[in-house]
Amino acid sequence: MKPWLPGGWLAEARHQPSPNEEERPAGVPVDLVVIHNISLPPGQFGGDWVEAFFANRLDPLAHPYFATIAGMRVSSHFYVRRDGEIVQFVGCDRRAWHAGQSAWQGRGNCNDYSVGIELEGCDSMPFEVAQYEALWQLIEALGQRYPIAAIAGHSHVAPGRKTDPGPHFDWAAVRRRYPQFELPPAEEAA
Repeated sequence: MKPWLPGGWLAEARHQPSPNEEERPAGVPVDLVVIHNISLPPGQFGGDWVEAFFANRLDPLAHPYFATIAGMRVSSHFYVRRDGEIVQFVGCDRRAWHAGQSAWQGRGNCNDYSVGIELEGCDSMPFEVAQYEALWQLIEALGQRYPIAAIAGHSHVAPGRKTDPGPHFDWAAVRRRYPQFELPPAEEAA
């Protein structure tokens, strides 16, 4: 079985298409992976709120926090749940709305040339082994289809504005596993 379907959809992921996407700029290679964390409500895991958020179906009355974000239009290419399940919202050939105002190594608009991966989590808790195993599979599959050259956290492409994937993300494991990719400096990734 081929790992990729047309449009940059991963065959093994559960597909939940988001309307929050668009064409990438012509001729711009997809060469950056941006890692995020998300939980809705904050610090709570296991519900379907993230999927509803990326589909513009989040009920602002379901939780007080949801009223503060219900009007936002965002998406990510992938979401890795605590049990390692991979959900895909946007085909990787298209631009997801995950990084916002951002820059990597002097190049602005990271959404134009990156793939966003959201890990179900928060800044204050470690991620699960199953999530790392799914993340490794995703990065390897992306490297087979796109000229991936770098991996960064949301905090690295939007410093001062974002903190994810947070201090519990295992950048040392990423360094050991992917020495071929440009990564944030060790002191910034700790």
